[in-house]
Parts: sequence; structure tokens; C-alpha cells
Amino acid sequence: MSKKSMWSLNLTTASLVLIPVAVGINYIGKFFAGLLKLPLWLDSIGTILAGILAGPIIGAIAGAINNIIYGLTIEPISFIYGLTSIAIGLVVGILAYKGFITGWGKAVILGIIVVLVAVVVSTPINIYFYGGQTDNIWGDALFVGVLSKTNSIWLASFLDELVVDLPDKIIVTLISYALYRAMPKNLLQLYSNKNEIEELK
Repeated sequence: MSKKSMWSLNLTTASLVLIPVAVGINYIGKFFAGLLKLPLWLDSIGTILAGILAGPIIGAIAGAINNIIYGLTIEPISFIYGLTSIAIGLVVGILAYKGFITGWGKAVILGIIVVLVAVVVSTPINIYFYGGQTDNIWGDALFVGVLSKTNSIWLASFLDELVVDLPDKIIVTLISYALYRAMPKNLLQLYSNKNEIEELK
């Protein structure tokens, strides 16, 4: 069997089912983070899982739909942050397809990469729409302190986003990887791209 292209849309039944499941996981994560007043977002678990299982295109689609639903039901600004979700889905899907995720150590590294992607994409959005802040109490406190000392909105906004994304994205990546490992082999085979992500034992 030939290796499927990383960029094939590959809308199999398994992938079509995965997209709403991933969106639902994201939505539930964000809901509970808000309900429990956590200093985290927890809204990328499904996007990352979709990227690991079905590749960058499905990961990006799941992330985009996720933010469209947020925008329609929670807050309209979520539409523009769909760019961040799409970037996360793409990067995770590419790395998974390339066989990068070979254990918990690599999952942590993947989490750090996801952090950097989220910060780089979100920081300009934060500056344009929110004056550089994230509406997170920890991050915004750091933003005020850094801005007062450096007068650099870009540095203050970057660190504001980083201080929130660092724990959030590493946690959601590890949760996603744990869900992936917990899936039965016969289910994983439905998403197999012959990329040897990891042979579960």
C-alpha cells in the first residue's frame, strides 16, 4: 500500500466522524476552563488529537470549525483566533505525519512547538484587537509590568501570550497524546497513513 500524501484531504468516514468529536472536545475543554476560572484555555485538545490521527488538513479543519462555533456561540472575536487553531492543527499534523511523536519526551517537545506557534500567531492579533492583552489575569498582569518597564508593546504582548500558552499548550498536548495512546489499535488503523507515529504496545 502506498503512503498517503500528507496534504491529501482524505475525507474517510473515520475522518468525518473525528472532526465533530475534536470540536466537541475543544468546546468542553474551554467550557470547563471558564467554569472553573482556570488561568488556561484548554481549547486545543481536539485540534491536536485530530492532527495526530488524521494529518494537517483534518487538524486545521477541526481547529477552524472550532473557532467558528466559538464565534457564533460565545464571543465573535474567536473567529480571528481561528488562524491560531489552524496553525496548530497544521503543525501538529505535519510533525505527526513525519513520525516525530515517538514517546512522552517528544510529546513534551511537540507541546513546546505548539506554544511557539500559538504565541507567534496570536501576539499580532492581540495587539490589533486587544491592545496587546489576552484577557487572562496572569498574562495581563505581566503585560502591564513589562510595558511599564520597557515601553515595548510587542515584548509585553509576546510575554503575556507566552505565560498563558506555555502551561496551557503543553498540558493540552500531553492530554491529546494520552488520548491517542489510550485508543485501541483497531481504531488507530482507521487513521493510519503508514507514518509510524508510534507502535503502541
